[in-house]
Amino acid sequence: MTEILQNKNSATRFRILVEIAAAGPNIQQKSIAVKLGVTPQAISDYIQQLLKEDLIISTGRAFYRLSPKGVNWVLKVLRELRDYAALVEQAVTNITVCAAIAEHDVKQGQTVGLKMKDGLLFATSQIDGSARGVAVSSVNQGMDVDIADIEGLVELVRGMVTILQVPNITRGGSRQVDLARLQAQLSNNQPVGAIGIEALVSLRRVAAEPGYLYGVTEAAVEAAHCGLSFTIVVTDEAIPGLIKRLQEEGLNYEIIDLRLESGLA
Repeated sequence: MTEILQNKNSATRFRILVEIAAAGPNIQQKSIAVKLGVTPQAISDYIQQLLKEDLIISTGRAFYRLSPKGVNWVLKVLRELRDYAALVEQAVTNITVCAAIAEHDVKQGQTVGLKMKDGLLFATSQIDGSARGVAVSSVNQGMDVDIADIEGLVELVRGMVTILQVPNITRGGSRQVDLARLQAQLSNNQPVGAIGIEALVSLRRVAAEPGYLYGVTEAAVEAAHCGLSFTIVVTDEAIPGLIKRLQEEGLNYEIIDLRLESGLA
């Protein structure tokens, strides 16, 4: 989740910057205080923080404008909010009509429960959950069915991303991979992606073919948000960027070192 939804200080700083950007340098601290529902003294303290961190620039007595650093921070937070809003839109099922897979034969007008399973939305006869809707059409089990009059939230537990670390070619590549441990990690039927030639060859040495070779990180992110766990076999030098992306999305992950030289074999 984006920082400003978890940290009141960050949220207030963001709102102050937005007010300054929207109203220009002539805006008064008292006016900002009224709009934000805080005391003028609190706004004054925040202004001093923002000046100290070079997020705003003083252009005269009580006149301020956003610095380039401030503009970049506001835009960064805005992108995070948009991403989070997209996630909320997926999770909050108050849309007019959505598609689901019929877990059983469904009749038109039937009230069905909605649940996520294996990263997909299913319509089920069990309506004791937190989300439900009404089938628009009659369909057989396994067909896609349109659901309207949706109420509640679909219960969703984010998936886990398992990172299987293999050495790059300068450290021996696939020749230094504990193949038995690799194969054991692939026995749970999770979708698998490979980042790096060494990762791809390691998988092929245990007769496994990755389902994803391109856009692996984003595929894992989307799958985890939909409640589906994901395995990524990745060369060690690519791990920092991968972890950074997962942390940005607030996703849970674990790293398993498959190198023979690591002493973990």
